[in-house]
Amino acid sequence: MKEAALGYALLLPALAIFGVFTFYPFIANFDLAAHRASPYPGYPTPYVGYHQFTSVITSSTFLDSLKSTAIFVVIAVPIGIFAGLALAVFANQKLRGMAFFQIVFASTAITSIAVASVIFFTILSPSNGLMQWLGVNTAPGIAQAPGWALEAVAGISAWQFMGFSFIIMIAGLQSLPEEVLEAATMDGASAWRRFWLVIVPLMSPTIFFAAVIGTILALQSFGAIDILIGVTQIPYTHTNVLINYIYDQIFYSQDYGVAACLAIALFLITLVVTVAQFRLLERRVHYGN
Repeated sequence: MKEAALGYALLLPALAIFGVFTFYPFIANFDLAAHRASPYPGYPTPYVGYHQFTSVITSSTFLDSLKSTAIFVVIAVPIGIFAGLALAVFANQKLRGMAFFQIVFASTAITSIAVASVIFFTILSPSNGLMQWLGVNTAPGIAQAPGWALEAVAGISAWQFMGFSFIIMIAGLQSLPEEVLEAATMDGASAWRRFWLVIVPLMSPTIFFAAVIGTILALQSFGAIDILIGVTQIPYTHTNVLINYIYDQIFYSQDYGVAACLAIALFLITLVVTVAQFRLLERRVHYGN
């Protein structure tokens, strides 16, 4: 009883913080979604029920935002995972000076999104950027280019996620059984066959974990789009991902009911995608001894 009481006492501060800043706002959000914003400041918000949620998720703006979010996730997550895995395989070699490369490859995980956005903004600048110097025309600029603006921002997020992916991938590689890799080498397997037929199956739990976490982070990614493009330029619907759309409804349109509906939709999408990943992807995960 004393040990149980001590355990609950240690958990109580964390539960109180989560209750105030997570659980209560989450529940209150459903009540907020049932109220429409008043056209006049200071007036009470009328109760409209959850018909507002239906109208929001069936609107063309939401569907365009959902499409942009899906494109963003599909680009950012796989690139971040496989780039991190490739760098981890390279940095896991027992060669002199590899510790330096491990630090460099992991550094993107601790790089601020603001710093990363400014660096890539300089690289992609249509006037004096690195891409222009290399002969790649980036005019008229990232905010005005529907063809590649979202892809460029997704690439920045993938670059930042690559560091986190590299950290967990190299930890997974260092825990692989050496005798299995040595047996594959002695059997004459090439480096490419060892990678696809030995390393990737053994690394499947780590890859699965990175896919789930990376998808959740990508669905909530906001900083790069906000800094490089700005949420006030809503006519550029190709970069108006869901989290951007929520921010705009809160701070610019001040339509808190619509923002609450969008937040619930984002929560449900994240939940469904995560459950689908556990149901579909985990079947291909090999948990070996």
